[in-house]
This record gives sequence, structure tokens and C-alpha cells, in this order.
Amino acid sequence: MPNEGNKAESKEKQPRVYVRTFGCQMNDRDSEIVSGMLAEKGYGFVDKPQEADVVLFNTCSVRENAENRVWGQVAALNPRKPHTAHRTPIIGIIGCMAKIHGENIFEKLPHVDFICAPANIYEIPNLIERSQKGEDRISAIDKQARPLSYKDEIASFDYAQDKSSALRPPRNGNLDSRLCAYVNIMEGCDNFCSYCVVPYARGRERSRPQQEILDEVRGLIDNGVKDMTLLGQNVNSYSSGEGKDFIKLLEEIDKVVGGRNIRIRFVTSHPKDASEDLFKAMRDINSVCEYLHLPFQSGSDKILSLMNRKYTRKDYLKLIDKLKKILPECAISTDVIVGFPKETEEDFKDTVDLFKKVEFDSAFVFKYSPRPHTVALKYEDDVPKKIKEERNQILLKLQDEISLKKNKALKGEVVEALFEKTKKDEVSGRSRTNKTVICQGKKDLIGNFVNVKINKVTPRALIGEIDEE
Repeated sequence: MPNEGNKAESKEKQPRVYVRTFGCQMNDRDSEIVSGMLAEKGYGFVDKPQEADVVLFNTCSVRENAENRVWGQVAALNPRKPHTAHRTPIIGIIGCMAKIHGENIFEKLPHVDFICAPANIYEIPNLIERSQKGEDRISAIDKQARPLSYKDEIASFDYAQDKSSALRPPRNGNLDSRLCAYVNIMEGCDNFCSYCVVPYARGRERSRPQQEILDEVRGLIDNGVKDMTLLGQNVNSYSSGEGKDFIKLLEEIDKVVGGRNIRIRFVTSHPKDASEDLFKAMRDINSVCEYLHLPFQSGSDKILSLMNRKYTRKDYLKLIDKLKKILPECAISTDVIVGFPKETEEDFKDTVDLFKKVEFDSAFVFKYSPRPHTVALKYEDDVPKKIKEERNQILLKLQDEISLKKNKALKGEVVEALFEKTKKDEVSGRSRTNKTVICQGKKDLIGNFVNVKINKVTPRALIGEIDEE
């Protein structure tokens, strides 16, 4: 009979880690990898930093607001502050802030034990061990870019004895990776939009070998994943170096799917590289969902030029027109920045007009903030904060009206949802067009594709009942 006392003692000794993620899907996926590595090292996961032996903040530098939240939350863990719990955890700042701010982080937050850039994340178990041994202010930001193959990256740190595991980057079982998963197909960016810190934080554009991606997709399907999102700062420019582009990759992934009910999505697409051929591929490849995230950032040609976006308002609208003709059922989301330097009221009206012309299903609206290393940093940040906030609210209100209108058109329709979460007597999931679907149901519906008849909508969700027909 097992010794219950020993079991309790073993559980008590299990090291605990708290991982907090800020920013984009790239960061979410990096957190999965880090959590997976630590899970294999015997770590358990906790929901509060005060309960952890190791606290990791996976950070984003794209928006100033995200950085400010990190500065505040890490400062609150300063062991010199009386409200902090008696435990003094090892604290690591990883991700884009580590790359952008470097060792200045130690000056601002002296209780941080180590920093680690995105290209160095496979070093994190080793960085923690070094910190546990008393090493102070460890910096892992030397690499300019992750090698093309994650297999080489993992092997270089002797992380996996079985090198084949590198083809299936580890994931933390506590995350929703059983049903949904992110698959990085490339990293970095060569676009150098004037406001964007990504090329400086994640390096120049690099694509993974196609076969490695296909092996990872195959492994995820074998492990029960039913919804995959291919990630890249600009997926349309994927090139394996073997003459295989993004559309070819989609076709090959569809062969791996092999007719099973598996969904493939991708983000992000850049308008200068999105094409009619891509829209036809989305129409013709069964596993690829009818959903496109296509940031336009501004409706003003003057601002687009200052942003170095490499397309015009007319180009963008022409692209949307082609998409709607080829794939009329496609849902479209976007990103937009308000208050960019030199944005006048007329420039903003052009953005509002584009919103009304396209009628996006959803949109992420951001207020401009100057970022380190970017070209826009030399521009005068001349749009007052109050005006930025007003423009932000105008677009958010307009988008809610458009989203509600688009969702109302689906009342009475039957939508297929993959249910991912449950709360009380409700289940929620997503449609192929990436819309949230909610209905009455219990836990046994999780992981199932279910037809739902929509009878009520909000700007952000479709609500209905299971269609029994």
C-alpha cells in the first residue's frame, strides 16, 4: 500500500511555477513551450505568483500599455515590500521586453533574477537552475535569431534526449492544447513598419522547414488537437527555402489532415502579400477555415506611407473586394492604430469610412504609443492623449454596431461549433469563422463538433441551441 505521508511530502517538495503571458499568439505559444519544458522537469503550476517558487513574465513590447502592466506587476513582487508573501520566488522576465530593454530591466527592477529574449527560450530551465544556485542578474539575450529548425535549437541545449521530440515542441498539459494549438511556421519580420518593434525584438524573417511543420501537425492531430492556428508575423511570406510557399504548405497540411474534421487557421496576413491565389486556396482547401485576419492600420494614404505599410487604401479595398467575391462567407478581422503622428481629423475620417465600407466582423483598435528602436520614435507624438481616446472609442462603438449587424444576419442559421470551454450549464466554442458560439450544455460536449441553431446574438457571440435535425 502506498505511503500517503511520502506522497504528501513529495507533492510539497514539487517546485511550483507561475507563468503570466502578455501580448500576441506568438507569446502564448512560447509560454506553452516554456511550460512544457518545466512540466517535464517536474514543475507544478499555480495561479498566483505568491504561491510560486519561480515566476515568469512572458512579455510584449508592441504596446506601451502591456509593458506598463509588466513593470507594475513585477514591482509588486519586490521582497522588500511588506505586503509581499514570505516566499521570495525566482523572477524571470522573458520575451520581447527582455530583448528591447535588456539589462536596463535590472536597474529598474533589481529583484529580477534573469532576463531571456524570445530567441533564447530553450535556455530557461538552465537559467532557473543557475538562479537557484545563487547566480544573480543572468542575461540571455545574445542570440539574434532562433535557428530555422527548432530541433537544432532544442538539441543545442541538450534539452531532449529523444531528438524527435523537438518536432513536437512540448506543451503544458494545463493549457487548452488538447483541442486547440498554435504552430509556429516562421518567426521575425522583414517589413519594418515604422511603429513596430517586432523586427528588433524577434529578429529578421525566418521560416521553418516544411517537413518539420508537417511532422508537428501530425503529432498534434494524433494527440487529439482539432483546431490549429499557424503563426507568423506575416504568414503570406512563408518560404521554406525549398521553393515551397505558404499556399503549398496549406495544401500539404490538408493532406496530413486527410479528410478528418480538423480546422486550420492562420495569422497574421499582411495586405501587401495577401493575394487572389490565397483566397482561392482558402475556398478550395477543406481544412482551412473561412476566416482572415488582415490588419489595415489606417484608412489614410498619408498615414499608411508614414507607417511604411507598402500599400494604399485603394489596394486594401481592392483586396477585400476580391476576397468577398471569391469567398463571400469569409469573416474578416483587422487591427487599426489611432492617433499615429500627424493623424488629422480628415485622416481619421478616412479610417472610419474604410471601417464602414469593409464591415469587419471584429477589430482590434489600439492607441498609438512610441516604441523603442522604431523609425516612428523620431516623429513628434503630436496627437493629444484625449483625442486618441476619443477616436479609439468612436471606432470601438462603430465596430460593436457592425459586429451586431453581421451577427444578426446569422439568426436562424445553423452553425458548426467546436466546444472548448464550460461554465455552469453553458458550453462555448468557436465556429469556422472564428465567432464565439454559446449554448446550454454540459462538459461531455467539450471536444465535439456540434451544430447549433442561432436564436440570439450579441456583438461578440452567437447564442443558440443544439440543432437535433
